[in-house]
Amino acid sequence: MTAFDNNPPRQPSVVRRTRPQSSILAIVVFVAVIGYRLINQPPPAPQPPAGDEQVRVARVVDGDTLLLENRVRVRLLGVNTPETKAEDRPVEPWGPEASEFTEKMVGGKLVTLEYDRERVDDYGRTLAYVYVDGKMLNEALIEAGLSEAVTRHPYRSDRKKLFEAAEARARAKKLGIWSGEKKGGSPAAARPLK
Repeated sequence: MTAFDNNPPRQPSVVRRTRPQSSILAIVVFVAVIGYRLINQPPPAPQPPAGDEQVRVARVVDGDTLLLENRVRVRLLGVNTPETKAEDRPVEPWGPEASEFTEKMVGGKLVTLEYDRERVDDYGRTLAYVYVDGKMLNEALIEAGLSEAVTRHPYRSDRKKLFEAAEARARAKKLGIWSGEKKGGSPAAARPLK
């Protein structure tokens, strides 16, 4: 520094360099993840009717699945009837009888849906208890021996007890799947409850 210099000596400045590659990479990854989620998001399931609203059954898919006029597919809670529509399996014993029972009880009729904790299953079907003329289809299928009581899923404990009792009555009477018969059986043995 000389006498003629009024300025103090300059300190070397520290220049921080950003890495534009890492910022760009982070943005690209973020956009890719969001895009992937948007593209692979399943279409929204049809909305089920509000509780206690009556809806008409357009078609019985099988013993435990209905298609409503509004295109909502309903799976009965606590019920698992023998299969009739599985592409990779043959028709199971008592499956046709379960489908016929459900058709006679609710086919083309106005039904009332009651919901529980879970309203939609992994396949996009609405989960419900189905009532017609004051009778619950779910319980009627079990009591006729056309389904076991399925209690491993999360739904109301009072319904589980109701279904277990219905299964016990069907077992005691040796109805349907509890009859020991391996080939279908008589549809007359499986009439809707009066």
